[in-house]
Formats: sequence, structure tokens, C-alpha cells
Amino acid sequence: MPITLTYPDGTEVEHPEGTTGWEVARSIGKRLAEAAIVIRHDGVLLDLDRPLPGDGSIEIITDTSDEGREVMRHSSAHVMAQAVLDLYQGAAFAIGPPIEDGFYYDFDIGRPFTPEDVDRIQARMEEIIAEDQPFELDHIDHAEALEIFSDQPFKTEIIKGVDESEMVDGHKVSVYRNLDFIDLCRGPHVRSTGRLKAVRLMRSAGAYWRGDETNPQLQRIYGTAWESGKALEAHLERLEEAERRDHRRLGAELDLFSFPNELGPGLAVWHPKGGVLRTLIQDHNRRLHEKYGFEPVFSPNLAKEHLWETSGHTEWYADGLYPPMELDDGTRYRVKPMNCPFHILIFGSRGRSYRELPIRLAELGNVYRYELSGTVQGLLRTRGMTQDDSHTFCRRDQLADELIRALDFTLEWFSDLGFTEIEADLSLRDPEKTTGEDELWEEATRFLRATLKARGLAYEEQEGEAAFYGPKIDVHVRDALGRRWQCSTIQLDFFLPERFELEYTTAENTTERPVMIHHAKAGTIERFIAVLTEHYAGAFPMWMAPVQATIVPVADRHLDYAGEVRDRLKSEGLRIEVDASAEKLGEKIRRAMTAKIPVVMVVGDRDVESGTVGFRRYGEENEERGLSLDDALDRLKTEGAPPS
Repeated sequence: MPITLTYPDGTEVEHPEGTTGWEVARSIGKRLAEAAIVIRHDGVLLDLDRPLPGDGSIEIITDTSDEGREVMRHSSAHVMAQAVLDLYQGAAFAIGPPIEDGFYYDFDIGRPFTPEDVDRIQARMEEIIAEDQPFELDHIDHAEALEIFSDQPFKTEIIKGVDESEMVDGHKVSVYRNLDFIDLCRGPHVRSTGRLKAVRLMRSAGAYWRGDETNPQLQRIYGTAWESGKALEAHLERLEEAERRDHRRLGAELDLFSFPNELGPGLAVWHPKGGVLRTLIQDHNRRLHEKYGFEPVFSPNLAKEHLWETSGHTEWYADGLYPPMELDDGTRYRVKPMNCPFHILIFGSRGRSYRELPIRLAELGNVYRYELSGTVQGLLRTRGMTQDDSHTFCRRDQLADELIRALDFTLEWFSDLGFTEIEADLSLRDPEKTTGEDELWEEATRFLRATLKARGLAYEEQEGEAAFYGPKIDVHVRDALGRRWQCSTIQLDFFLPERFELEYTTAENTTERPVMIHHAKAGTIERFIAVLTEHYAGAFPMWMAPVQATIVPVADRHLDYAGEVRDRLKSEGLRIEVDASAEKLGEKIRRAMTAKIPVVMVVGDRDVESGTVGFRRYGEENEERGLSLDDALDRLKTEGAPPS
């Protein structure tokens, strides 16, 4: 019997039973077939050579799409594993998923990989790709899988850990073969290795099995794969630019912050210029909180462990907590991973009337999370951080307006900081990792969907990504390189008010539970400044620049006048410095430009006589001479004013 396939434009086309995705693509057009990677049939991605299971909607996934690239990278990881097993006798391989813009695979060859090893593996991969080996899906029995992978301890552990209820096709294990190589995998994959056009191995690094420091340390090789050599080269250029923008490099070059070994992984100290930058960001954060009706509160950095037991953090967030400390004759304390229980205690410190709601509390609170040492990354992932945390306690009839307020706050925050591309995810419940009644979760999710739609913000729903106590909106920005960063979170919570037995008195003199909204705008100040630093490549807008202008005297005889100019500008609240070093003029200007200071003002004999300055903005080659000090002041004040 023929099958009826519905194309993306709604057209229905009959095909013979047993038709494959590749045959469908070829019937539409030769160029589509050449670009095809996999086919989506009724929402499920399938290999192109797999017979379609029956009637349904279809979409050809091509090599320039995100999904197509992900499949190519997954297939490239298999080819890399095949190359390593070919080259290194006794090698063990673990897992090799696609990741953003690339892929990796973890191995154990008894020693670290060297750069020469990586080159050798690259060469073997190119041979496998040239051989155009087909990827073939198969399903084997559990016992057969254990026999095939009997010499592979990590694969054996995976097989033994699979619940048979999760298996497919009669409780069989899904594998892919290409020639003599076989790997556990659900797929899908490209048709054959020859479909991989531009694959490049990047580097190797150590990685613990399953990310656990108590497990064996493996060797991870990272790579990337693209649809063409041109796309690969463009990616490599982006990586070079990203390296130039790396906040860790810029933090050192601009003297903003550092990571002393004496502190341990994931902990930074902020230098004076970094302290100014951070203060400016936090001050604007406070101003916006005041504008949106939040009241400042403060809380300590630790509390009795019982508080975190009540909140559920010791149960649901145990891996992120620092170990307890025993004080006061055996009482256990924990440093705080979150601010929310403290704000709950403030709400519950006295009786509350419906007339007081909504109550909006905000804190720039220090929190501590025990991230694995191998996962910390500069300021992007730290062990000590400052959250711009706020919590709103409101009635259900106020909930829609309060969620809109929270989203508007977030959008204004990002706009003020210079981000124009904003996206959102709606993180939904994972039934195995959450608590509370299904009806409350469904109600909370409906409110969040309505909020996103009310502001017309594009979003995708992410199954299983919610926190244990409620669904959330995660707001992302794209930086100057197009990279996507998750920063803000708006989370709805019916659960914690129940755990802490929060109440307010209604107009009818009864009691009800408030609803709680968790809201972080920057996420953490540290991570957000890292993103800002990379977005602007360290050339911050004048309002947030630690030094807004450097005055460069041509010679020592101009130092007194340079000091007078500095004092005049500083008296107007501007952040100004004088380069009083003995270097030549050109070196002083070069140093200011390297420091990415927004404005350089050169002063010489004529400026001393006429009360003027030279004026050159960062990134511009031409200098404006003879600008009056009043005009320079007006420009700096106008361009250096923080967002209102």
C-alpha cells in the first residue's frame, strides 16, 4: 500500500511503501538530496536510508540547519572514535555527543593525547571519510551487546545501566555500524562517512568519566564539523575573535580581576578598575529595582542547615551545596546557595494583609555553590557569586501583572546594557526531579506562557529543564559574535510558600498562601560582567567604562595643566586619569588605546594658552584639536551618562 506524506507546505504526496527519506528528497530535487542530512517524520528524526514507517508529515533536514549540523557532528564523533580504536591498541572509548558548534569523545589510552596524536587521529579520520563508509542502524540483544563490548568497560557500564523499559524494538540495544566499527547509539546519522565535508579536530583535555572526580580521568578530544570548508573557516575565524574577546584575557589586560591560585578554583578578586565597573553595573541594577517597585533587603551568608532542609535544597540541590560545618555545640550550618529562603523569612516575620501585597524584595546577595573544579570557567561559572535576586509575594489575581512587570524589567535591563537580540525558553517540569501538585504546575506554566505571548517574545519550550519548585522563563541574549547566553530567570513558585507555611489575611478575614516569583535579571553579576566584557571586547560604553578619559600631556611642562583639566572634569563626576609617565607621546596614546579607554585628550602648548584639549575617541584615527574644555566636558557628560 502506498503511504501519504504531508510536506511542509501542506501538500500531500503518495509514495510506495518502503520509501526512504533520501528517495523523498531526491524526488523533490537533486540539490535538496545533495544537501539532505536526515528526515523528520511526524516529529522524529530518521536516517535517510531508513524506510519511512507510514503516513505522516515530513521535513528534509539539510546540512546548513542547526539540526543537520548536529547530526554531522554526531557522525564525526563516531568517526573519531573509530580512528582512535584503529590507531591505539587497547583503547577504551566512553561517550561522544555533539555540542554547540562541535563534538567530543572521551577515551582512555593509558596516557594523555599529545598534539602529534591529535594530528594522527585527524589524518586517520580523513581516510575513513574518503572511504565513504555507510552508517548502518542495527538492534541487538542485551546479551549480545555485552559480548560485543566486553573489552570496553565504559560501554559495558552503560549497557548494564540501561533500564530494559527504555530499550526499543523488543528490548534490544540500538547500535550503529560502519564497516568493522560499532558503537552504542540511537542516531540518527548521515548516510555515510563521505557526507562529512569539513571536519577539524581542535584540542584534547582531561575529563572525568561521567563528570565525577571520583571516577577515572579520561582524555577528551574536541572537534568541529561543518557543511563546507568555507563554513569551517568562518567558524575558525569566529573562534579567533572569541579568543581575543575572552573575558579572562581581557580581565588581566585591562586590570579588572584575577584568579589567584591561593583562592582555589572558581574564585576571583576584583581590582580597582574592575571594582568600578562592577559598582557601576550594580548601581544601575539597584536603580532599576527601585523603578520597578522593589525594596532592598540583606541577608547573611550562612544559616542553620534546617533552613535548607525546609526549603528542599538539601534534597533537590545536594550536589551544589558546600559541606556543612558544625558550630554552637554541634549545630550544622551551611553557606547559602540561594537567597530565596531568607526573603521568605522576611515575609513570614509578621502577619501580612492582602492590602500589603504585592511585596517585592530585592538583594544583591552573595551565594556559594560547590561546582566541580573541572567545570569552573573564569567568571562564567564560579563557586562564589552575587545574584541580583528579587522575590515577589503576591495574590493570584495579581500574578499576571507581576509577571509582566518582571519581564518588562528584564527587557529594559538588557536594552540598557546594550543587548538587542533577546530570546526566551520556557522550562517545563521533569516529573522525576520536581515536587508539588500537577495542577499547580499546569497553572504556573499557563501563566508563564501568557506572559511571553503578551510581550510577543519568541520562545521555545524545554522539557524537563524547570527547577524542582516551579517552571521558569529563561531569557537569553546574543552577543556581538552571535553567541547565545542565558542570563535572566523568571520563576513561578507555589511550592516554597507551602513548605514555609506563608500566609496573608484576605478581605474576608481568612488566610491564603501567597504566590512567589523568583527573578534574577543579570543571573549573577560575575557571569553577566564576563558576558559584557566579551560582548564589547573590553571597549565598554562610556557610562560603564572604569576610566572614561585619559589626559595625555605632550611634555612634562604640560603636567600642571593636565592636572587642572582632570580636576575640573572629576568635579563633574567623571572618571578621569592623567598619564604622567616619562614615555613619549605616541607610546602614551598607544597605551590608552590598548586599555580601551573611551577618550584620549592630548594637551600641549596651545591648549595651555587657550584652555583647550585634543579629543579622540577609542577606535577613531583622527583627533579633534583645539576643543574647548567646556565643550569636552559637555560631550563626556552626555556620552557618559548612565541609562535613565
